[in-house]
Amino acid sequence: MRLGRPRFQNLKRRLLGLSAAALVLPVTAGIAGTAVAGAAPIAHRAPSGGYEEVMVPSSMGPIKVQIQWAARGGGAALYLLDGLRARDDRNAWSFETNALEQYANDNVTLVMPVGGESSFYSDWMSPSNFNGQDVTYRWETFLTKELPDYLATRGVSRTNNGVLGLSMGGSAALTLAAYHRDQFKFAGSLSGYLNISAPGMREAIRVAMLDAGRFNVDAMWGPPWSKAWLRNDPFVFAPKLEGLSLYISAASGLPGPFDQPRKPIDFYNTSNAMGLEALALVNTRAFQVRMATLGIDATYSFPSNGTHSWPYWSAELFNARTQILDTLNAW
Repeated sequence: MRLGRPRFQNLKRRLLGLSAAALVLPVTAGIAGTAVAGAAPIAHRAPSGGYEEVMVPSSMGPIKVQIQWAARGGGAALYLLDGLRARDDRNAWSFETNALEQYANDNVTLVMPVGGESSFYSDWMSPSNFNGQDVTYRWETFLTKELPDYLATRGVSRTNNGVLGLSMGGSAALTLAAYHRDQFKFAGSLSGYLNISAPGMREAIRVAMLDAGRFNVDAMWGPPWSKAWLRNDPFVFAPKLEGLSLYISAASGLPGPFDQPRKPIDFYNTSNAMGLEALALVNTRAFQVRMATLGIDATYSFPSNGTHSWPYWSAELFNARTQILDTLNAW
């Protein structure tokens, strides 16, 4: 059967349109650099390598997440949590450290959520009334339900994951892993505050959160006598960590090779970093004793020099790499 000229032209245009779409989709998907996606395509395997930024729906509104996909499309993932002054534009692991380069050839997806200043990555009781916060933080829900739901559509496992953080993110990483054992096999704390019930710690956290965004700690876990404080204290919930692969680190607080202050502001920042790390060390040592009394194993790292700053956390992330990849079978 022969096609008339008008019908032939219509068919030709449709075929050309299909060919163009088939050509454009893989090319745009493979462009290097930052890609921002809103909705996830349905897939059964994670993309093989590459970097992407996505907006993930949550009860807090869309949350930006930076992702470096597993080099060979594996399903394992490592969540990297930020510190108390987490920014709203980028997760500091992506630019203050060489985390992306460290794991570029490994079969594990790096998941870096953006935002959550002073949140302790927790589900709060109410919005902070000191700074006019208009939403209630629901970070535990996001990291253990909404974000895994999204990642599952991209081929990431719901059960073969690790979580690691520094400072605020260090204690939060242990909290998330303790209460969500079906999701996490590994947890790491770098310079975390792991004995929140120690004398003076609740007051110190209150002051720190006021300084970092004017957040009211009472909106997070309630007054100091609230049970929510105990639920989020690694020293208290330590028995729940049994059987997890753990990497726990804190340095001495003494200046090390990455501390080279020159200007007055540098000396001020270094002195603050020394004090914060010394406090983290006291907390972490107490946690180590607690774990020992429970007979729970963990890998500990206590460098003789190092302050509360990113170059040292980058080095500790690399030191934990073998343990992480072994635990997640992500080589």
